[in-house]
Amino acid sequence: MSRKYYIFRLALVVLLTTITTITGESNMIERAKITVGIEEADIVGSDNRALQTAVDYIAGLGGGTVYIGAGTYLMKDSLHLRSNVTVIGQGESTILRKSDGFKSALATDGDYGQEEITPADSSGFEVGIGVTVTDSNSGGFHTTVATIISRDGDNFAINKPLNSDCMVARGAYAQNTFPVVSGYYIENVRIEKLTIDGNKAKNEHLNGCRGAGIFLYRAKGTLIRNCVSHDYNGDGISFQQSNDTVVENCVSYNNASLGFHPGSGSQRPTLRDNLAYDNGGDGLFLCWRVKNGIFEGNELRNNGQFGISIGHKDTDNVFRKNIVIGNKSHGVFFRNEPEYTGGHRNLLENNKILNNGTGGDGCGIYINGETHDITLINNEIGDNQPTDKKTQQYGVWIGSKANRVKIQKNKMEGNKVDTVKNDAINADVEVSD
Repeated sequence: MSRKYYIFRLALVVLLTTITTITGESNMIERAKITVGIEEADIVGSDNRALQTAVDYIAGLGGGTVYIGAGTYLMKDSLHLRSNVTVIGQGESTILRKSDGFKSALATDGDYGQEEITPADSSGFEVGIGVTVTDSNSGGFHTTVATIISRDGDNFAINKPLNSDCMVARGAYAQNTFPVVSGYYIENVRIEKLTIDGNKAKNEHLNGCRGAGIFLYRAKGTLIRNCVSHDYNGDGISFQQSNDTVVENCVSYNNASLGFHPGSGSQRPTLRDNLAYDNGGDGLFLCWRVKNGIFEGNELRNNGQFGISIGHKDTDNVFRKNIVIGNKSHGVFFRNEPEYTGGHRNLLENNKILNNGTGGDGCGIYINGETHDITLINNEIGDNQPTDKKTQQYGVWIGSKANRVKIQKNKMEGNKVDTVKNDAINADVEVSD
C-alpha cells in the first residue's frame, strides 16, 4: 500500500468520524446543557427570568439543551426561544403559568413605529413584563406584542416598534398579554414536556396571529412534542409564517379560541397524534396559505365551532387517520372562498368523522365556496348516537359552487338526515360508495 493511499484512507476515516460525531451517532462531542429549577439546579428560580437566563446562556454557546425541573414558574413575559436550543421539561409537573392580567387605556396615541407607550393607569406595568398594544382597528398582525425595557414616569419604552397607529379615539389600550412560550425568527429549536397554564380567567384575550400558549413567528424547523397548552385566553398552539414545523403528541384544551392554528403562509407543517378538545373555537384551524401539510392521527373533540377548518389558499394537504367527533358545528369545514383563494386539492382518507353538529345544524364535512379537487376516501362519516340524540345532519354537504369532488369507499351510516347532500348541480361530483 503506497504512502499516499494510506494518508488518503486515514483522512477519509477522520472525516467520516467527524461527520458521525456531529450527526449524533457517537458521544465523542457533547453539546452544552444546563438545568434550571426551583431548587437544586444550575440556575435556581421560579419565574421567566430564570428560564430565560438558561436559554440565553445555551444560545450563547452555540446551542444545546435546557432542562427545566418540576414546579410552577410564574411568567411575566414569554420564554423567548433561541436558535439551536432544545428546552425539555418534566411533563405535567413542569408548569409555566401566565401571570395575572392588567389592562389600561392609553393616555396618548401610540404612533406607527413608535417604541414607547403611555398608559392612563400605569400601576399594573413594570420593566421586564410582556405587553400587547392595539386598538379597535389594529387586530391580527397589526397588534404589537413586545417587552417593556425601561420606564420614565408613566412612559414605558418597548423593545419593538408599534405595527400600526394605536389611536386614543379608537380605544387604544395596553395589556400585559403575551405568548407564554414564543419563538421569533428561530431555527432548529425543539421544545418538549412543558405544560402551559394560560390563567384564562385572569387575563384579556390575545389573537392567535400574535399569541398563544405556545407561539411561533417565522420559525424554521421547530419541533414541539409532548407539550400541553390549556386555559389560554386565545389559542393553544399557533405558528405563523413558519415552515417545516412539527407538532407531535401535544394536547390543547379549554383555550378561549383555537386548539391548533397553523397559519399565514406556513409551509409543510406536520401535526401528528395531537388532541384538541373543549376549545372555544375550532380544534384545528388552517389559516391562510397553509400548503403541503400532513395532519394525521389527531383527535379533535367537543370544540366550540368546527373540528377542522380549511380555507384561504390552504391547498395540497393530507388529512389522514384523524378522529373528528362531537364538535359544535361541522366536523370538517371548507370555508367560503372564491376560486382564486379556495382550499383546493386536499385529501381526506381513513378519518373518523362522527356525531358533529352538537349546536344544531352541523354536518360531517361541508364543502363551501368555489372549492375544487377534494378527495374523500375510506372515511367513516356518520352518527352512532341513539336516533333521538343524533346531531350530524349529513355525512357530506357539497355547496352549490364546489366542483370536482370525489367521494369513494366511505362508510356513511346513521347521519340524521342523509349521507350526501349535493347542491352543486352542474359540478363534477363522483360518489362511488
